Amino acid sequence: MFATQNIEVIFLPFLVAFIATSLITPFAIRLSKKIGLLDDPAVHKHPGVIHKKPIPRGGGIPMFFGAILSGILFLPINPTTVAIFFASFLALIIGVIDDRLNAVSKDVSPYIRFFINILCAVIVVGSGVTIPFITHPFGGILHLDSFSFSLFGLDAISLGDIIAIIWIIWVMNMLNWSKGVDGQMPGIVTISAIIIGLLSLRLSPNNHDALIDGTLSFIIAGCSAGFLLYNFFPARIFPGYGATSIYLLLAVVSILSSAKLATAILVMGIPTVDAGFTIVRRILAGRSPFWHDNKHLHHLLLRIGYSQRQVALFYWLISAILGTISLTLQSKSKVFAIIMLVTIVAGGLLFLHFVVKYTHEKVTS
Repeated sequence: MFATQNIEVIFLPFLVAFIATSLITPFAIRLSKKIGLLDDPAVHKHPGVIHKKPIPRGGGIPMFFGAILSGILFLPINPTTVAIFFASFLALIIGVIDDRLNAVSKDVSPYIRFFINILCAVIVVGSGVTIPFITHPFGGILHLDSFSFSLFGLDAISLGDIIAIIWIIWVMNMLNWSKGVDGQMPGIVTISAIIIGLLSLRLSPNNHDALIDGTLSFIIAGCSAGFLLYNFFPARIFPGYGATSIYLLLAVVSILSSAKLATAILVMGIPTVDAGFTIVRRILAGRSPFWHDNKHLHHLLLRIGYSQRQVALFYWLISAILGTISLTLQSKSKVFAIIMLVTIVAGGLLFLHFVVKYTHEKVTS
């Protein structure tokens, strides 16, 4: 039974998604070049750009279609899965539009993109994906669905719905900020999806919803791994903003089946803390948290001498270590692990900012 379950829930969905994405990506590369989905550093004056020649940006396209093809084969077709993939497709569309505008040195307004993020999250949560409870770190369960209220004329919106919407939006943006180095993002997503999938199956091996959650997790992992073949340094294609379609799916699986958010926070710990640090840093500097800069952790690591491959491998290694640890911890221990992670990474970011600033001042003086 367990071996059969492994094949049906883990191996086949992963394999189909991996093969489909790896086969579609070359066509996406050619399509991106043909329709102008290119990130040309001579045109796209983004402060975080580190590549030297035009690279296609349509990576979200093969990952989405790899996911939906595998989903049709291995997931039940019901209102929830339809809503999830519709929201993912909507994220892909706005992402491809943004990728196309980047080719002519323009962007979709970050505020419009943020509104679409909200709309996608609302569609998913409106289909029934929510966080009904969280495990209290000091014992017991906090039932979020017992706290409900009316919002914008809609009844029966629970606290769990609100937190789920915020979480989906957060993951979409946090991972989008963590794709600045070739191979960085798909490696993180692959590892995160595998950890979340294993946790779903371990906690509820005979639960139908958990099996669906596990299947979707390994579909996401397969898509990301298939795309990684073409995105690892030197990248032949970039994820682009269209990859938020896959980040949305990852956010969804992290709140399905027992809502194990603490595990997701840990396995995506480095980009999570970096994103939070970035928002605080930009606000304290009097800038909008939506506007770009080149002071993310991966930028700092590059400036102190790491190569793109080393930076990507660093992110993968930390994600794998934190994900493996999270599988062995209880809820209370995960909370303390998250606190420790935030403290260490935030301290490391402050130190790196100081080192980079001091080095720059010394060189220019």
